[in-house]
Amino acid sequence: MTMARRKKTLWRFLRIPLGILAVLVAIPLALTPVYLFAQPVSVPMLSRLLTGQTVTREWRDIEDVSDRLKASVILSEDGQFCRHWGVDVSALRIEVDNYLAGRETRGASTLTMQVARNLFLWNQQSVIRKALEVPLAFYIDLILPKRRIMEIYLNIAEWGPEGEFGVAAGSLRAFGREPQNLDWQTASLLAVTLPNPILRNPARPNAGLLRVARIVENRARQYGERAACVGKDGRLAL
Repeated sequence: MTMARRKKTLWRFLRIPLGILAVLVAIPLALTPVYLFAQPVSVPMLSRLLTGQTVTREWRDIEDVSDRLKASVILSEDGQFCRHWGVDVSALRIEVDNYLAGRETRGASTLTMQVARNLFLWNQQSVIRKALEVPLAFYIDLILPKRRIMEIYLNIAEWGPEGEFGVAAGSLRAFGREPQNLDWQTASLLAVTLPNPILRNPARPNAGLLRVARIVENRARQYGERAACVGKDGRLAL
């Protein structure tokens, strides 16, 4: 077989996967700037809609969300959110070292990486997904302001076991309150629900959830200024 024919045969086999890869790269590149203004729908939301399951989501602007909840979420999920460029490089480096050494890993996911995953990737844990999250998070942080990233996160995070997405659905389901009307206890309980909203119920917290919520509340009260980048004019009213 001549070299030209080999190249032609190789291209025939590669063009479909390369075309799929090009589309997968183009989607977040094109959509992220649109999300400066548009209200995005997450992959988990789309998955539920396509399978006929219920989705409850009412968008809330970031000004209509309690500053206590913003601080609680950041101090619970990503304490360096206002300082890093989408990825906590130090934490990620530790996770890579743990993975290579065969030790347990925790993920080192920042809020921006979670936004990247929910908007463009899938939930099942894998090295491939994590490798994709990192450049996507850098890109999202480059294009979107911190307040907008937080606003999107608060409106696409899963906050209940029956298709409740976003802080409005989560707050109304748990406490019957709008998300701007949260005190410290309800704000911290909602924040610590996020890692597992299927099993954790902020309306009926067990002793363990209450303990974690109190830790997060104390942390947010003490270090709330670390979340100032998502407040109006760079300040939070705590």
